[in-house]
Amino acid sequence: MQPATDPLSQTLSALADPTRRAILARLAHGEATVNELADPFAISLPAISRHLKVLETAGLVSRSRTAQWRPVKLEGAPLKDLAAWVERYRQFWDQGFDKMDALLKDLTKGDPNARKN
Repeated sequence: MQPATDPLSQTLSALADPTRRAILARLAHGEATVNELADPFAISLPAISRHLKVLETAGLVSRSRTAQWRPVKLEGAPLKDLAAWVERYRQFWDQGFDKMDALLKDLTKGDPNARKN
């Protein structure tokens, strides 16, 4: 399988793994070292490093160096681009919910046991 090369595909691919999503959730609270990121997981440091490499390739995290400390930092731009892409489909699902709401109102019309909001 050929790796995704466009930024949106890389972001979606990186977010497909629950461990990587958990790492991003942790980084949303601030920078952390690889050891700090690995702490809650029952996997090896090399496995965490591989996850970080995928996140870094997708532009979701960056690493810096301050003396001996190498913090990992969340980068928001790819998430913003993903949110913009998803937003284009909001109208589609909002219309679906509006239709479902209208159907439910029609079905419960005249039903004395139907809940009223």
